[in-house]
Amino acid sequence: MSIGIITGSGTYALPGFEDPEPVTTETPFGPATLTRGRYSGVDALHVARHGEGHVRLSNHVTHRANVWALKELGATAVVGCTACGAVDPSLELGSLIVFDDLHFISNRLPDGSLCTFFAKPDDPLRGHWILHGGPFSESLRAVLLQAAAKAGHAVRDGGVYGHVDGPRFNTPSEIAELASCGVVAVSQTGGPETTLCGELELPYALIGFATDYANEVKPGDPTPVATLIELMGSSTQIFGDVLRAALPALERSPASVTGTMYRFEQ
Repeated sequence: MSIGIITGSGTYALPGFEDPEPVTTETPFGPATLTRGRYSGVDALHVARHGEGHVRLSNHVTHRANVWALKELGATAVVGCTACGAVDPSLELGSLIVFDDLHFISNRLPDGSLCTFFAKPDDPLRGHWILHGGPFSESLRAVLLQAAAKAGHAVRDGGVYGHVDGPRFNTPSEIAELASCGVVAVSQTGGPETTLCGELELPYALIGFATDYANEVKPGDPTPVATLIELMGSSTQIFGDVLRAALPALERSPASVTGTMYRFEQ
């Protein structure tokens, strides 16, 4: 059993990751580069979405290859970590959110194709991910909330994650539209990960770290870029604190999937 960890902007390596071994895996969707090792004494697989030095912008992230490789290499659950822009003005910068719902209307990968593993009509695994409640594993969410509290970090329980296409940031009208749908924070990578883990029946939860206020959330008072960069830099240690507390709990009590994957060839 391994726990998959996917990190984003600002977190290209995890502090204290033990016995790191780079692994490149060929998948039906291209190669994926991961790091295999142990974190907090638990077998773990780490994917840095953007690569060291942020070589891949959000429109270059290879979501299908990453998630497929995690499953193939034995991940039994996946935690996604994302630096995000706050849409809810009451959300404090530097705080965490463990999301409980998803706004991802386009359901598209960065190349514009539909976000699914089922690209061929005769795929024996083809089917529909039927959601009962939210798209994130409730048992995994609970572990992350408890881990954040144990680590002493402020965390919000629940909120709608808004996936937006990058690499540009959003206009005021776009953010206002998302706010009207209940979105509390946005970033550019969590939507595909959620959907693809669902299709592979991998328990997945997404934890966000607020680095800035999205466009005109604080009218006339934009978050300075220097503040965003500073907070992004601090997110690595905070995500690490939560993950170190969460992984042993997940080893003791494996996470459950959400919804039902209805396949036509059972």
